[in-house]
Amino acid sequence: MSGPYLIRGSVSLPEAELIWRFSRSSGPGGQHVNTSDSQVELRFDLARTEALPQVWKERALQRLAGRLVDGVVSVRASEHRSQWRNRETAAVRLASLLAEATAPPPKPRRPTRIPRGINERRLREKKQRSDTKRGRTGRDWG
Repeated sequence: MSGPYLIRGSVSLPEAELIWRFSRSSGPGGQHVNTSDSQVELRFDLARTEALPQVWKERALQRLAGRLVDGVVSVRASEHRSQWRNRETAAVRLASLLAEATAPPPKPRRPTRIPRGINERRLREKKQRSDTKRGRTGRDWG
């Protein structure tokens, strides 16, 4: 495995708290397919971890509530034929999921008014377009 997976800043996924499970991947394969456990399931106990700051942890628990099973978030990877590459993919996927879930909420939008000049120009252009279309009617062609 290639080093610690950063979530954000200096906070990273602790290797000791990651739970790995391997199984046979579905789909096409070759001679090696029936003997290798290449599918990877990575589980991380979000509710009991001490690696995340408390604020991040609460935010992540709230945002990932639909994905959690007893406070544990799990990620699967089976795109690659090699278990090692699937492990890399699963760890990166988990790190990005946690980075997104622990991100601070966006700043609230400040409502702004449309400038009067812009609104007047829009209405003037609508009026011109209306006059153009009205001029195309065949009423006075008789």
